[in-house]
Amino acid sequence: MTTLDDDRIDLGAYFSRIGYSGSHEASVDTLAAIQARHMACIPFENLDPLLGRPVRLDLPSLAHKLVHSRRGGYCFEQNLLFSHVIGRLGIEHIGLAARVLWNQPADEDRPRSHMLLLATLDGVAYIADVGFGGHCPSAPLRLDSEAPQQTPHGNYRLRRDGADYTLLINIDNAWRPVYRFDLCPQLPVDYVAANYYLSTSDDSHFRHGLYAALATPGERRALLGHRYTVRKDDGSSARRDLSDADEIAAVLREEFGIAVPDMACLRAVVAHGI
Repeated sequence: MTTLDDDRIDLGAYFSRIGYSGSHEASVDTLAAIQARHMACIPFENLDPLLGRPVRLDLPSLAHKLVHSRRGGYCFEQNLLFSHVIGRLGIEHIGLAARVLWNQPADEDRPRSHMLLLATLDGVAYIADVGFGGHCPSAPLRLDSEAPQQTPHGNYRLRRDGADYTLLINIDNAWRPVYRFDLCPQLPVDYVAANYYLSTSDDSHFRHGLYAALATPGERRALLGHRYTVRKDDGSSARRDLSDADEIAAVLREEFGIAVPDMACLRAVVAHGI
């Protein structure tokens, strides 16, 4: 794997991919605008692990897949690409690693299996994340506040406990933990082992279930196995159960903009059970 400084991405192609034509100034407004557009246009998805395809983290592979090939990816792919983009704009940042708490037993020790970013602008530190799927915050969050912070797609807060921070989301008037992290900087190479485990191990949930998510203006779209759900900002939602691989592929294409890379393999995986 190369580091992100070894290659350069075509920023024009990236901004075209996400439909962004705003400022390139290194500011929190720029960071927030690009984060929102990225999450609205580049879907979270795990088709490569599910279909037994390699997940590559070098920058040319990320650009080819996420920018040029109508695909998305999961946290390492999404946030490594995003890291390079904001770095090119002069936004100071580091990579971090988190332990996923969402839908996990409270007393269970979790590995550091999620990547997020810490960006610093005008002396203020913000959490920026475009790779946590259906509950990813769609705006930067100030690290120095434990008060609720409103984003375009939900209310979040950060709780500090010594050196650790826990990200929480408010759902149905209850605060639920999303992930826990500290501020130890990670290098791109530090994500290789976790990426290999998540994309190849039989114990990885990404190898056995289908996940896709987009946070478009006014709603979140989510695909979990055969169930497609749209949740509106007003609290309403609609669900649809998909019958087979062809219907799943149609939803991936039409609702998430994802071109399925191997339909024969998807049919086999769906027939086996996702």
